[in-house]
Amino acid sequence: MVKVVAKNFAKEDKLSEIIQLYKELVELTRKEEGCIKYELYQDKDDATILTMIEEWESKKALDEHLESEHFTRIVPTLNKLMSRQTDMNLYNKLI
Repeated sequence: MVKVVAKNFAKEDKLSEIIQLYKELVELTRKEEGCIKYELYQDKDDATILTMIEEWESKKALDEHLESEHFTRIVPTLNKLMSRQTDMNLYNKLI
C-alpha cells in the first residue's frame, strides 16, 4: 500500500474555484482501480491550506492515476491557482 500526503497552498481569492476543481478530481479518482482513499482536507486555522490524503493499492495504481485524463487535465489548472508549489510525500506502509 502507498499513501500520498500532498499539501497545497491556495491563493485566497481562488479558493472556491480550487475546491470546485478538486470536487471533480476526487469524484473521478475514487472510481479508479487501485484507489483505496482519496480525500481533501482543509486546515482548521488557515483555509488556504488544502491537503490531499490518498491511499493506493500499489505504486503502479498511483502511477496510472498520475497519467489519467482527469488528473492531467485538472492538476495543471489547480497548480496555476496555488500560491506556491505543492509539498508532497509518498509513504510505504510498514505496520
